[in-house]
Amino acid sequence: MTRYEALARRVGNSWAIQVANVGPTQARRLGEIEEMARDLVACMANVDVHTVDIDITVELPEGVRHSLEHAHRARAAEEQSRAEANRSFQDAARQLRDGGLTVREIGTLLGVSYQRAHQLLSA
Repeated sequence: MTRYEALARRVGNSWAIQVANVGPTQARRLGEIEEMARDLVACMANVDVHTVDIDITVELPEGVRHSLEHAHRARAAEEQSRAEANRSFQDAARQLRDGGLTVREIGTLLGVSYQRAHQLLSA
């Protein structure tokens, strides 16, 4: 397999594709980018289309990139908060168990099922 890099960006109602060291092509839909780039390389290099591997980079508008970066940061913070909350639930469950409460009682006091209380205590 011969590997090529392609850069795609939205221009009007289509995608402009630039395959490095080969040339430009275009596609109507996002899902057609790889096929069009592969066909271009096969045609220009006179090789079998099945021997061409394309690495596609889609260039997004700056506003979209900014929004996605913000979303990724927010998700990471959410995951961290969930992990901290889980550790606090585990700590609370252990304290209640050490105080002599049953798993069912712990579940009731924590507002979770007794199965979840058992999981918290087992972690």
